[in-house]
Amino acid sequence: MAVIHKFEQNGVKMLLDANSGALHIIDDIIYDVIDYYKDYNRQAIVDKLSQKYDKNAILEAIDELKELEDNGLLYTEDSYESIATKNGENSYIKALCLNIAHDCNLRCKYCFASKGDYHGKRSLMSEEVGKAAIDFVIEKSGSRKNIEVDLFGGEPLMNFDVAKSIVEYGNEQGKIHNKSIRFTITTNALLLNDNIIDYLDKNMSNVVLSIDGRKEVNDDIRVRVDGSGTFDSILPKIKKMVDRRTKGKQYYVRGTFTSKNLDFYNDVIALADMGFKEISIEPVVLPDGDELALKEEHLDTIFEQYDKLTEEILRRKKEGNDFKFYHFAIDIDGGPCIYKRISGCGAGFEYIAVTPEGDIYPCHQFVGNEKFKLGTVFDKTIDQEISQSFKDAHIYNKAKCKDCWAKFYCSGGCQANNFNFNNSVLMPYELGCKMQNHIIAITILTMYIKYNIIFIVKKRDRGKN
Repeated sequence: MAVIHKFEQNGVKMLLDANSGALHIIDDIIYDVIDYYKDYNRQAIVDKLSQKYDKNAILEAIDELKELEDNGLLYTEDSYESIATKNGENSYIKALCLNIAHDCNLRCKYCFASKGDYHGKRSLMSEEVGKAAIDFVIEKSGSRKNIEVDLFGGEPLMNFDVAKSIVEYGNEQGKIHNKSIRFTITTNALLLNDNIIDYLDKNMSNVVLSIDGRKEVNDDIRVRVDGSGTFDSILPKIKKMVDRRTKGKQYYVRGTFTSKNLDFYNDVIALADMGFKEISIEPVVLPDGDELALKEEHLDTIFEQYDKLTEEILRRKKEGNDFKFYHFAIDIDGGPCIYKRISGCGAGFEYIAVTPEGDIYPCHQFVGNEKFKLGTVFDKTIDQEISQSFKDAHIYNKAKCKDCWAKFYCSGGCQANNFNFNNSVLMPYELGCKMQNHIIAITILTMYIKYNIIFIVKKRDRGKN
């Protein structure tokens, strides 16, 4: 089915052909004509718009749209659904989330992991489990050379010695089996010191540092066990980590916005003004009854903040003082292969999470839900029925996604969020869809500005009545 989408973002009118990816910057008359182009003949379109535009201008616009359609740049058919049927074929694990600590030294009020214990007992991963997990992912990676391992929690630095052992073992086994294992760590930064900073810089492909922006916001939400704030403790440590990070190696500071800081633009800018160049502030996902949850009524404000942030990012880019905002980092032009665009994150069949006890789940957000337990790293098997259910949760099996203009950019959304809100991975989390669609529009705009557009509808001097 052909799918197009017209929209206006930051004053720029655009037309996207979803299946081909062709993007057109259009003027007012094209923006109006497209509403009638497929359902009315030429004279009927002229009659519809003759009070607003000159007849010849309307006809010219119709001809331009016809030319784009004839050249395969508009109203193209979806030719990718057949790829989705390949999901039944064997797949290989390429990414591993190691929950090396089901414990945390913070009690963040929005924490999805029940303040670190994942609704279970507080525990730390042993070397035995960590090494077994490395053995598991190497064995299940098949012919894949590159493997991603995330050291996660809780707070992983509470189990730093085991983390080091896992990294050492992974590097050793990677060489033996001709695999490249890249490690990432996500930390709240409280336990950072000079030795740990140096170790993380040397051994981590990416370091994610948690901070929620302004001091007053951070200290209201990201609190210690005793309820005290963390900003004054973590900011100097995060700055030191970033300052000592080897040039070219990845890091970013990451925060969360909730209903309590809907003005999150100010948190992003606060982080940028602190000197950070790699930033993300992402929407919290909580049950509707939670006081911090985002709701439908907040969307207009959220969109205003995103638009304001877009303008500021573009302004700073012109001044040579730009920063990267990861929540806008959707690769519209190149991006992942079409298979990844269809299948999404790969949770449950290409990506798994491992608990301190060695239990395997589709991702870290499913940990603790026994319904989704896939197996253990010791029995070296994956529940194929559960795994297949995640393979089948692609965009063509999601009724709301199949004909959506944004399907190749969001890939059906987060499976965990879908399940938690709708009790099904096949039903998208609607609030998340609306936010993501707005972000995609922003990303398309910034791509246009950066690359001076892919395809462009010619603008001519058209007369108006």
